[in-house]
Amino acid sequence: MTALTMPARSEHDADLRPLPWRRMAWVTWRQHRIALAGVVALLGALAVWLWIAGLQLHHAYAAATACHPASSPACGDLVTSFNAMGGILANGFILQALPALIGVFAGAPVLARELETGTFRYAWTQGFGRWRWTLAKLVPLAVVVAAAAGAISVLLSWYYQPYLAPGNQALSLNEWSPLAAGLFALRGIAFAAWTLAAFAIGALAGILIRRVVPAMAATLTAYTGLAFAAGLYLRQHYLTPLVARNLFNPPGTAFIASQWWTKGGNFAFAGRPPINLMMQFCPPSAVGAVGPGKPSEGTLWQCFAQHGYTLWTSYQPASRFWPFQWIEGGWLLALSVLLIAAAVWLVRRRAA
Repeated sequence: MTALTMPARSEHDADLRPLPWRRMAWVTWRQHRIALAGVVALLGALAVWLWIAGLQLHHAYAAATACHPASSPACGDLVTSFNAMGGILANGFILQALPALIGVFAGAPVLARELETGTFRYAWTQGFGRWRWTLAKLVPLAVVVAAAAGAISVLLSWYYQPYLAPGNQALSLNEWSPLAAGLFALRGIAFAAWTLAAFAIGALAGILIRRVVPAMAATLTAYTGLAFAAGLYLRQHYLTPLVARNLFNPPGTAFIASQWWTKGGNFAFAGRPPINLMMQFCPPSAVGAVGPGKPSEGTLWQCFAQHGYTLWTSYQPASRFWPFQWIEGGWLLALSVLLIAAAVWLVRRRAA
């Protein structure tokens, strides 16, 4: 019988003296220092890249907003240059993968590797106890990854300042909102909360599946589903949306939940008007084409209003950014605590 095949003794055995928490913290550091170094290296490389790209972005934005007259070709070139600088980072969606990667490579293997290799049997004979062993492995690592993500979110908030600045609305054609799905989860406390949730999902997946690679796949799947559900369905209902009548030119910082049209008090259609009605009521000869230097969509909607249609807009104002941040951070923190508690409970009940 070896240390890997011997049955693990109960944490209540009287002949085992409890080991201090600091010793288990040292063991956790020794076992997972490579994974933590990988997280630090990934976030550090991202921080350097964001700092260099952010300086260029801020300088381009300052030059575009300071240029006068704004309608001159030179100013137009500066605006075009600024709008082209964001590239794949502009909408923020590609950076949504960072918490998922941390959950996959730092969270899933924490317990799954020991369960898969059988080394947990030796660990459980060392007088520390199952639940203390689990907490000592999960809590310090969770705190470290959440703190690192919180630091990166500060840099991300600075990076996206030009896109979200009030003076940028004309430059970005009113497409940017602090509540936009791609940017909201990268700023404030949400990024750290999502990273913590990804780590907790990975830890629980490791306990349930007990194999590293399948646990990593399950973590990625579960996190992706949760992120899409929050961005597409949950977030817009944190607070009751405001409803405005004939808001033809909504603020560029507002998050539009839905728009619909009524006529004579009855529902007509949702979203953009059908093209046949647009050509019937508002032909290009009447309002001109929509585009730079041309009438905006608001002009077209006003044309519909003249024909008895009423536009209703359900939206979340940008002033709700921080209330939404605290709501999302709160339920993600509660979910993370629940997942870690479930992992501890499963370890205590697991047969050796």
